[in-house]
Amino acid sequence: MNLRVIIADDEPLARERVCSLLVDEPDLEIVAECSNGAQTLKSIQDLRPDLVFLDVQMPRLNGFEVLEALEPNQIPVVIFTTAHDEHALRAFEVNALDYLLKPFKPERFKKALHRAREQLEKGPGRMPESQFTGLLRHVHAAAPGGGRILVRSPERIVFIKPEEIDHIEAAGNYVVLHAGKERHILRETTAAMEARLTSAGFMRVSRSAIVNLARVREVQPLGPGQYCVLLKNGARLDMTCSLSDLQGRLSNL
Repeated sequence: MNLRVIIADDEPLARERVCSLLVDEPDLEIVAECSNGAQTLKSIQDLRPDLVFLDVQMPRLNGFEVLEALEPNQIPVVIFTTAHDEHALRAFEVNALDYLLKPFKPERFKKALHRAREQLEKGPGRMPESQFTGLLRHVHAAAPGGGRILVRSPERIVFIKPEEIDHIEAAGNYVVLHAGKERHILRETTAAMEARLTSAGFMRVSRSAIVNLARVREVQPLGPGQYCVLLKNGARLDMTCSLSDLQGRLSNL
């Protein structure tokens, strides 16, 4: 049975390089070549490849955002390709994911391909969920300001910049991102969002609320030792964090 392969890279010469190295692999069928992240995402969803050579740095969506936008059962076996990117390489190594550092030699390419074949021979090809979640955790932690936040719904996939968010509230196993007049529901914990967005100027003011400090208009007293945060959009959030801690963060903006 032929293995279906997609090659995704915004550089034509890089795609040609991978194609040339696959010429002597008769059981591999190249079903698509993609030059940007959006095209790659659609091709994976439509063609359901067994293996994807995925460039990390691509326009529109990067390689990590492509994977994050897929449903878990749509994620194929992936061999990442990248120029030297310290954060990406660290994420790959920590999560035992294979990658090709450009420019790569034929011997290194064949080794990565051999490992991919071994993984595919074990059963339906897909990246293990533990590797996938670990990869995204490292990528988000390393991204400036936490990186764009992906929100998936049945109708669309939305990428939200942290600076677009006013505040975040907990809702059971989900969080609700309040961004202007829009509300986006994301399956994530408040603790994870706090860790991801603290460096982007966010602060957890209570067990169930995280605020964008740039959106805070004032802090109002409610009673002895009790306060609430009033945001510029009129939202009022009770706070249980230390007033001095909040004042310290606000003074550093």
